[in-house]
Amino acid sequence: MLFSSDSCQYSIHAVFQSVQKKGIRAFRNTFSPTKIMFFALAVCAVFLFCLLCKVKPRYHKSRCIMDRYDTLPDRYVNPYTDFGFKKLFGTEMNKDLLISFINSLLQGREEIHSLTYLNTEHIGGRESDRRAVFDVYCENERGEKILVEMQRGEQQFFKDRSLYYATFPIREQGQKGEWDYRLKAVYVIGILNFTFDTQDDNYFHHEVQLTDNRTKEVFYDKLTFIYLEMPKFNKREDELHGMFEKWLFVLRNLSRLMERPPALQERIFTRLFEAAEIAKFTKEEYDSYEDSLKVYRDWKNTIATAVLKAQKEGMERGMKKGMKKGIKEGMEKGMKEGIEKGMQKGIEKGMQKGIEKGLQEGRDAEKREIARNMKANGMDKSLIVQLTGLSETDVDGL
Repeated sequence: MLFSSDSCQYSIHAVFQSVQKKGIRAFRNTFSPTKIMFFALAVCAVFLFCLLCKVKPRYHKSRCIMDRYDTLPDRYVNPYTDFGFKKLFGTEMNKDLLISFINSLLQGREEIHSLTYLNTEHIGGRESDRRAVFDVYCENERGEKILVEMQRGEQQFFKDRSLYYATFPIREQGQKGEWDYRLKAVYVIGILNFTFDTQDDNYFHHEVQLTDNRTKEVFYDKLTFIYLEMPKFNKREDELHGMFEKWLFVLRNLSRLMERPPALQERIFTRLFEAAEIAKFTKEEYDSYEDSLKVYRDWKNTIATAVLKAQKEGMERGMKKGMKKGIKEGMEKGMKEGIEKGMQKGIEKGMQKGIEKGLQEGRDAEKREIARNMKANGMDKSLIVQLTGLSETDVDGL
């Protein structure tokens, strides 16, 4: 070491003793400018040594989860989880993200400048009426209602569900006393983690309004349903054009990204990636996200397992019945037209009809098997009914 605590202590003591006994002039004679500078450097060195060895930064335990976790499997939140979606689009501090996203959907037809979040839980006019819980529900500066739903899994009657949900923001506009029935516009936006249109793999952005079947013109423009089939959007970063495609790219790929893509340099995406970074979550936020992510993964794995198992069993049953029936029908027809020619054609046609019927029976068995697995995993009966299309009686009987 250049300086010891003893030597430093002696130097300080010598300075004060000299000043007290001999005065300023004696001090100057005893300590030259070079010695004074040397002494000052010694004091600074001791101070820095103490600072580095003894002072440790203290962080509040809830400041960020990186105080506890050195590495994380993902850098950004999964927007398909309930927590992730509401964190990005359902909080007051991230309202500008929702405004930008909705404006990109409307593509210049109108522009939203401000939003007010509304109560996401709605109950009908009577206590016995069914409850509706929205993911995000808000209104713009013109009083128009906007309902945004993240639909994680396919439902047999999801279109009916969208229409049912749309009735709540319509009915709540009713006024007591004299009223002319004038309504504000209602938008229902569905971000779908599945596909429902199998005719065109490139058609993923659906906008639906009431139209006249004969003239094909819009009959009522104040009720709009917007559906985004996210699995169909597969553009790469270098293929993106406009804010709409950039937002879809973010929603589709956010949880898989490890850094902000160069194509997303707009200021709004700076806010998005800051809000989505898991390392900046508080402990409470991280725990909530982990719970939400577990529910999402468990649900996804349950559905996938049930579908695969039901498909396998359905195919086996369908093939078995189809083969049996096909051989029988083929034999009967083949005997009439000749053994060799009749057997070949009869079996082919019989196989086709039998397999089709068998596959249909397999699909029915698949639904029941999926519901059985969901029930075994403790899923709510009403949710099982929505996802499979079975009745409550059928679910109770499994």
